[in-house]
Amino acid sequence: MSILRLNAAGVEGINGYVVDVEISRQEPKTGIGRTTIVGLPDAAVKESVDRITPALFASKLDHRPHDHLVVNLAPADRKKEGPAFDLAIAIGLAASMEENEIESIPNDTLFLAELSLNGELRPVRGVLAAALAARDQGLKRMVVAPQNAQEAAEIDELTVYSPENLEELCTAIKNNFIDTRTFSKVSTENYVPAYNNDMGDVMGQELAKRAMCIAAAGGHNILMIGPPGSGKTMLARRLPSILPSFTKNEALDVTKIHSIAGLLPSTNGVVEERPFRSPHHNISNAGLIGGGSHPRPGEVTLAHNGILFLDELPEFSRSVLETLRQPLEDGHVTISRAAGQLQFPSRCMLVAAMNPCPCGYLTHPTRACSCSADAIHRYRSKISGPLVDRIDIHIEVPAQKPDQLQSKAPQTPSKEMRESVENARERMLLRQQCNNARLEGKKLRSSIQADDDALQLLHQAIEELGLSARAHDRILKISRTIADLANREHVNLEDISEAIGYRLLDRQVW
Repeated sequence: MSILRLNAAGVEGINGYVVDVEISRQEPKTGIGRTTIVGLPDAAVKESVDRITPALFASKLDHRPHDHLVVNLAPADRKKEGPAFDLAIAIGLAASMEENEIESIPNDTLFLAELSLNGELRPVRGVLAAALAARDQGLKRMVVAPQNAQEAAEIDELTVYSPENLEELCTAIKNNFIDTRTFSKVSTENYVPAYNNDMGDVMGQELAKRAMCIAAAGGHNILMIGPPGSGKTMLARRLPSILPSFTKNEALDVTKIHSIAGLLPSTNGVVEERPFRSPHHNISNAGLIGGGSHPRPGEVTLAHNGILFLDELPEFSRSVLETLRQPLEDGHVTISRAAGQLQFPSRCMLVAAMNPCPCGYLTHPTRACSCSADAIHRYRSKISGPLVDRIDIHIEVPAQKPDQLQSKAPQTPSKEMRESVENARERMLLRQQCNNARLEGKKLRSSIQADDDALQLLHQAIEELGLSARAHDRILKISRTIADLANREHVNLEDISEAIGYRLLDRQVW
């Protein structure tokens, strides 16, 4: 009895790992043979034999389905999910038959694809995570479906081969992959996404635009409060158009997450635009932060390195909103199960919008509010103080007058705002290797470089408004971003004063 070994890959959380596929074939002495797959396979993996058998016949590869076959997927203590193991198992079964003349399978190659009944290779999820795991294990080649080729090619250390079908792949293996068509990644350096929504579409709201520019530059969370139709959602949906372009590592992180979630566009190998996630207010805890019996990333992870937009914030369940406190603070979500822990990244900008009262017209200049004081209190109390404390910027977005809406004066476009944001972000990275929203402790104190009169004003504001230590630090972070936008080394009195002005909810009774 001989044992064939091939490489496949599985995904756990958002990380891939190499799976050793071992195949043993024996002719039965009596009775009818059977095929057994071991190594914690799920239903999709167990069904692979029923897909592989007709695929081998359609590809003109000899296969004796009545032999005793054992397919072991190691390590055996990790759950194997999905159809991505089809290709490795099929190649192993074909190579175990001498009639197919497949003398050896290179041990530096990872096989990852689903098979159709006629032997065609189909795309699977999590290819980039698998490619990263293959690179870390020292593998040199990866075989995937044509639709996954560009994604796998993002890893420079791997040679990517993407045959159309099983027969073409077996021919390439017989020829030791000589003269086979490989796939190279498409360069996305200096790529600037072309957004359909532009900040120039927003008439007026200069204070809100200024706050959006500060939030984009420093990576700060922001909450907009205003009556219906004042432009809160419009501003939020245009915020991605002024965010800094992806770094390579940021793009790979987001691509890996979206690939595992099945959200990666089929035309691109890498996500080129920062994600913008806007879940409905009936979302569950697991839908927002991730979870399930087999944990999957939630909206806060899908928004990693991008924006999580929560419209009509008080309409979300309070228990759901409270789950955001730890991900916003730590930048990751830890999900614990009996089998172990998984960690999902959640370094996103929280952008939220809400009305000032249940009817929405408390601050409207012409429409009267019909809400009682008790109703307003109940409405606002749906958002806890600790959650509000974790939001850096609170601003009012007032209703616009008709002359402002009909103004023909040119508005600042997203391109101009993005240039200012990128220049400020570059200053931050040169100074501290992260954006200002991520500054903590000694790193925050050393980066501020505030004038004495500015710190005195902050001290006075803390005492008069009763701000928390967290709010104190967030004001410092915002003022540092304001100074960076102005290309100043030191934080001055005006920077601190403006930053305090963005703490609207700290100046009201909630």
